[in-house]
Amino acid sequence: MSLQNEWHLKELIENEQLNMHRPIEEEYSFYQAVKTGDMNYIRENCQKGAFSDLEGVGILSKNSLTNMKYHFVITVAMITRYCVEGGMELEQAYRLSDFYILKLDTCSTVQSITELHDNMVLDFTGKMLLLKNSAIISKSILLCTDYIYSHIHDRITVNDLADHTNLSASYLSRLFKKELGIAISDYIREKKIEKAQNLLKYSHFSSIEIANYLSFSSQSHFIQTFENQVGLTPKKYRDKYYRTSW
Repeated sequence: MSLQNEWHLKELIENEQLNMHRPIEEEYSFYQAVKTGDMNYIRENCQKGAFSDLEGVGILSKNSLTNMKYHFVITVAMITRYCVEGGMELEQAYRLSDFYILKLDTCSTVQSITELHDNMVLDFTGKMLLLKNSAIISKSILLCTDYIYSHIHDRITVNDLADHTNLSASYLSRLFKKELGIAISDYIREKKIEKAQNLLKYSHFSSIEIANYLSFSSQSHFIQTFENQVGLTPKKYRDKYYRTSW
């Protein structure tokens, strides 16, 4: 049978079975959320398992694992295009895309592909959010966020940041809250816990070692802070998410 005839037969069968795809608006909303740095939308999308829900999506391979990998590559390609349109530097977008596609090669389960997908979309979305914010954030606040990133393992105070930016502590606190919508101390705490999550996922460090590395006053303070922000204790988080490899 020729390819053309095979296609016509397939189209006839699928029309009879009413094998409908998801509305295009759902895909558009998803890619727009990545492009605009809408972390809340993307986190919610990941939490409800939208990527692994194959109802209403095309079947690209009869092998379930290969099918997921094909959909992953399509998603990365579309996200890359949307992010470039949104202002991401072309070379950065391609490098990021290549990185995740190479990681995809090592995935051997549907769950590992789903987890890689969620990390990928959150990474792209986070970078687009930073890009969006950098257009409206003052140089002083960018200096603060860079300092926090570089000294995440230290005990960081408002005075440290004030010295780094040559601003008074009170003025810097007001400016930070105005531009980022969050207090400096809360921002530092969030970034430390994000780092702790990565260490719990991908390292063998114990809770007390992570607490010391991130300069928490005690292990109990770290555990309480982590649970308040994440909703799980560090131990339960590691038990649920720890991965030795993809």
